[in-house]
Amino acid sequence: MSLSPQYPQIERLSESVLLVRLGSGIDAALNQSVHVLAQRIELALLPGVVDVAPAYASVAVRYVPGLWADGTRGAFAALSAALLPLLAASERNTADPRSVEIPVCYGGAHGIDLDSAARACGIVPAELVALHTGGEYRVAMLGFAPGFPYLLGLAPELHLPRRSEPRVRVPAGSVAIGGAQTGIYPGALPGGWHLIGCTPLSLFDATAEIPCLLAPGDVVRFRSITMAEFDAWPRRSSI
Repeated sequence: MSLSPQYPQIERLSESVLLVRLGSGIDAALNQSVHVLAQRIELALLPGVVDVAPAYASVAVRYVPGLWADGTRGAFAALSAALLPLLAASERNTADPRSVEIPVCYGGAHGIDLDSAARACGIVPAELVALHTGGEYRVAMLGFAPGFPYLLGLAPELHLPRRSEPRVRVPAGSVAIGGAQTGIYPGALPGGWHLIGCTPLSLFDATAEIPCLLAPGDVVRFRSITMAEFDAWPRRSSI
């Protein structure tokens, strides 16, 4: 992996979680390296590794300490040593990313900030929708709430500071812009991003075999639908 001299860094987060840092900040190329490493760790099938969670610039690895302590080294040191060959390997994707299309009803009651966001960007609402649906996005990570995707790839023309006053409640399915990213609220949650539309898809279902609709590394595109299409969409639908 092509990293700066001080990275990678492996840190102990707890007795059963370590963190591999590949850099800092929000950067699409760095995040791609994170997903490559996360895939590599998952495919290595290391004993006792029970969860691999990629973020913007790091990968958290949760493991069973008792399966790694070897008498001369503690579990953290032993697992860290096992990860080093994976960090040294040349960077390449281990699997093609999954592509997901998200239908969105923009504006009106489903996107109450569309007009104000367009004004702030110096464009008309139709241009904002065209730019938003014209982009290809990568799920950088899931966070904030179960199933909430942080999506990189937002057109620079749509970069907006977050709202000065966050809302106490944002409707489930709301598609929003915040800073240089776009995202989708999986449930009724507080939030300070600009609401430009809403999807009828369910982003998170705790009863489902796979609870989250999206996964880190997925490629996402948005498709504009009418209010009538939104209203006719089966509730709690998935892709």
